[in-house]
Amino acid sequence: MKLPEALRVRRPGRLAAEAAALLIAALVAFPLYWMVLSALKPAGEVQSAHPRPWTLSPSLDSFRRVFQQEEFGRYFVNSLIVAGTVVVASAVIAFLAATAVTRFRFRFRTTLLIMFLIAQMVPVEALTIPLFFLMRDLGQLNTLGSLILPHLALSLPFAIWMLRGFVAAVPEALEEAAYIDGASRTRFLWQILFPLVLPGLVATSVFSFISTWNDFLFAKSFIISDTSRSTLPMALLVFFKPDENDWGGIMAASTVMTVPVLVFFVLVQRRLVSGLGGAVKD
Repeated sequence: MKLPEALRVRRPGRLAAEAAALLIAALVAFPLYWMVLSALKPAGEVQSAHPRPWTLSPSLDSFRRVFQQEEFGRYFVNSLIVAGTVVVASAVIAFLAATAVTRFRFRFRTTLLIMFLIAQMVPVEALTIPLFFLMRDLGQLNTLGSLILPHLALSLPFAIWMLRGFVAAVPEALEEAAYIDGASRTRFLWQILFPLVLPGLVATSVFSFISTWNDFLFAKSFIISDTSRSTLPMALLVFFKPDENDWGGIMAASTVMTVPVLVFFVLVQRRLVSGLGGAVKD
């Protein structure tokens, strides 16, 4: 007679693995907990020399100060525009490029793939000054285009390289069967191949969204005078003051910045797991 799953004695190795997973999860979640806690603490507790990991008198004053900033809503919309444009554009371009380098044989194909890898090795900080002069020559400084174009260019090599495996995992017999049934190349591309590699597109989109949404370096470097074009990370600078920093406002603004990322994760979590787990099986 088999015992129910809940009554079975778990192996020590499995218990140790689960305990280690819980410990790692707690370590990862603690900074988020402290951020939200600091945003809810009154000013006296935030600046206390003896901080406590709890509060008995939560307050929304820090969030009120954040939303009372005149440009906060504009910054939020700008961040949505920049991140959304980068995610959609990088997904479409990476899908087409990954299909091209996987399904077609052409000259310098291997060289192109190696260049994608090399592009990932260059630090973003080393590219900031050249990109600044490039955006200046293109007349894109103080515009959202100066944020969209660099992030799009930096997200494409990783997205193309990752999607290449998903496209290669789709059997060529499926493509031949579609052509035999009368499907054109365009129809096969968007109605058959695109849904099959969608988990990979979601996985790459998450990385593109996070890097673009949290960007501070490009926003600080390329948006010089027109603050109406700034993004949400720039709103944090309002709470950094020469005499005393408003840590409650900083933590509240950081919490507000984190919410869209969490919402994005919740919406795509199922496809994200399948995308990170592997490509399509034959």
